[in-house]
Amino acid sequence: MPATVCLCVLCGLPASGKSSLVQVASAQISKQGWGTFIISYDQIIAEEAFDFSPADSLSKGQTRWKQHRQAVLTCLESFLQDPQAPSPCQTEGNVWERFSQAISPALHKSSSQPSRIAVLLDDNFYYQSMRYEVYQLARKYSTGFCQVYLHCPVEVCLSRNQDRGQPVPDEVIVEMSKRIEPPNAQKNHWEQSSLTLTSTDITDTDIQKLFQLMFSALENPLSPFQDDSEQRLADRERCASSVVHQADQACRRLVSQAMLTARESKASSEVLRVLAKDLNEQKGHFLQELRRHILHELPVSEGEPVDVERVVSRALAVFQQQRDDVLKRHCISTRARTA
Repeated sequence: MPATVCLCVLCGLPASGKSSLVQVASAQISKQGWGTFIISYDQIIAEEAFDFSPADSLSKGQTRWKQHRQAVLTCLESFLQDPQAPSPCQTEGNVWERFSQAISPALHKSSSQPSRIAVLLDDNFYYQSMRYEVYQLARKYSTGFCQVYLHCPVEVCLSRNQDRGQPVPDEVIVEMSKRIEPPNAQKNHWEQSSLTLTSTDITDTDIQKLFQLMFSALENPLSPFQDDSEQRLADRERCASSVVHQADQACRRLVSQAMLTARESKASSEVLRVLAKDLNEQKGHFLQELRRHILHELPVSEGEPVDVERVVSRALAVFQQQRDDVLKRHCISTRARTA
């Protein structure tokens, strides 16, 4: 009889304690006779995929990183097709080799395959769209699916991060804390099987709750798609990510131009400091509102792709006006280099 599988997504900020929780949970689940596989994105994705070197444009680096993440999903799908003997995949950056190394110990731990398998995916998964891709695989192969969000104050993450062998840049953690989208069962029915734990106080009771969540998900596997409403939601999520990413790069250039204009206007160092803060805050609010608009308000005709470049162009016109308003508040002329 083939094994039943549960995909468990662990999400949270860097240094929130996900990897430690995964190790504890895996040990406890193994005691129940389950097979456990830990898929740590940090270990499976090659380090160079995260290295946005000066020789690369940021968009090129982001593309490489996304390709590696997609490669992990390709490997996971191969595993779901045949958990006992998954077929090798042609992937970016030796992802398959690293993936197979991660699952190999559990596959060869005993001569007989366990009847229940827990796949623990350890990553930040800070956007819903990232987690939804795993959910889609669970539906496609009728497996269990659940999520665990590890809540941790950003200050604690920053402190823990300094003790890591390879710390993440602080600004990455801070920025991710602004963008992270925790599971929302009220908004998304596919996130019903979710659990939020507080990273600073994990107890035996929490581990038991996690096991019960996975057991329930395993006993209630997902059914294949009956309609395309969830696919349309995923398409809109991908569209939002693409638009916001492109808009972010263009907004950064507009902010840089504004700062150059301020320096040429002989603004004091204090004015420059406050101006930079105001412009970056304005950019952050603008991008959040842009993402919300695309997800919930942008009209999309069925079967008709969104003109991403047109949406970005219109959005930038709005931000440019907002940027100029900020400059005017600081009594800086917008004539020079801000166009």
